[in-house]
Amino acid sequence: MKTAILQTVVPTRYWHILADGRVQCDLCPRACQLKIGQRGLCFVRANQDQTIVLTTYGRSSGFCVDPIEKKPLNHFLPGTPILSFGTAGCNLTCKFCQNWDMSKSREMDTLADQADPETIAQAAQQLGCRSVAYTYNDPVIFHEYAIDVAQACQQLGIKSVAVTAGYICKEPRTEFFKYMDAANVDLKAFSEDFYHRLTGGHLQPVLETLLYLQQETQVWFELTTLLIPGENDSESEIEAMTQWVVENLGSHVPLHFTAFHPDWKMLNKPPTPSSTLTRARQIALKNGVRYAYTGNVHDKTGASTYCHQCGQRLIGRDWYLLSDWNLTPTGQCNQCGTACAGLFDAQPGQWGATRLPVRLRDFKRV
Repeated sequence: MKTAILQTVVPTRYWHILADGRVQCDLCPRACQLKIGQRGLCFVRANQDQTIVLTTYGRSSGFCVDPIEKKPLNHFLPGTPILSFGTAGCNLTCKFCQNWDMSKSREMDTLADQADPETIAQAAQQLGCRSVAYTYNDPVIFHEYAIDVAQACQQLGIKSVAVTAGYICKEPRTEFFKYMDAANVDLKAFSEDFYHRLTGGHLQPVLETLLYLQQETQVWFELTTLLIPGENDSESEIEAMTQWVVENLGSHVPLHFTAFHPDWKMLNKPPTPSSTLTRARQIALKNGVRYAYTGNVHDKTGASTYCHQCGQRLIGRDWYLLSDWNLTPTGQCNQCGTACAGLFDAQPGQWGATRLPVRLRDFKRV
């Protein structure tokens, strides 16, 4: 843990020196090969004296208390507040990025707030947050900082949530998710063409992360797919994706289909019609997905959770506001007794839809 003077540049472990003297970063499948002084595509990892360092340790683009449903997580402590933060940079180049002002930032001035791991954990506790989210940009690129924060949170009983595209190599993936309690993974599409053309990455490493989470961890995870008109919203692709999820991950894994709006370098596409999201949800349910959701649109039916056995509405949602709550204290349908997958308190949280920006420099470590 970095508990004394907070350094913004720290050494990392996942790299090796090549025969020509360059250093290859082994954190993610990009495998950036860097000369001294060069930064990787993510911008935050760099070759400093033939060592890969993280240049943004302890610096954030901002902190905010959000409803956990905004991550989105619908089956992990519903209704509770979560302290969210991110840094700068990203290891994908999504042309449709909805958080491009942070994930695509090359300006260190973006990192306006500074906090060591213990301060973040104590701030979450003081703010009444049950968990901390590593979000806005992908936390795998600030791997060391995220893990240290997660360890500090663990000491105070605060849970850790990764909002990630899952684009990470095997060894760092194992270390990273060892400290995470939950995750929302962006499954951006179900075609290699989409990943290569629009994200600059590949599909297979993401599928490997999902299989790892399901088969080798206890991390609760949910999936999100941003449906972009004409790109990844065909019935055939959604059929294939949802069938793969049920067969390989299980019918209990929630899927969120969310609406695209024109942003960053994809301003030529129209917003996603709500009918597209509804159709995707219906395909998922038909193929055996028990919990399928629509997002970024006003759709109480598509946002709510239902018992897969008897059909009762278990958790009603209107945007981020909870209404119905028909779960027993042990997480079962109070009508038929069927268990609902996830982590639930005996009663839902009461945070609501509030978004509360905070400055961690105002918090003093105890």
